[in-house]
Amino acid sequence: MLIVVSYDVPDDRRRTKLAHNLKNFGVRVQYSVFECLLEPAQVDVLHGQIGKLIDPAEDRVRIYRFCADCGARTEILGLGEVTEDPEVYVL
Repeated sequence: MLIVVSYDVPDDRRRTKLAHNLKNFGVRVQYSVFECLLEPAQVDVLHGQIGKLIDPAEDRVRIYRFCADCGARTEILGLGEVTEDPEVYVL
């Protein structure tokens, strides 16, 4: 499923830790927006890790979940590429 994570974290240290963690799950498509192609169990892990990294009294993180059909209808105007699963080769 396509997951879009956007965030507004005023603290530099927390924001950097969050961004580095999100790179493990997906692709940065804008400064504070990541697109992730995840299985439901991975979404739970992502949610748990974000919860450990932010201060709920100061930070704002939004997680948008898109169905496969909605993700397939993503449009990009200007620069950018549609986020796709990386090709995997098993030998």
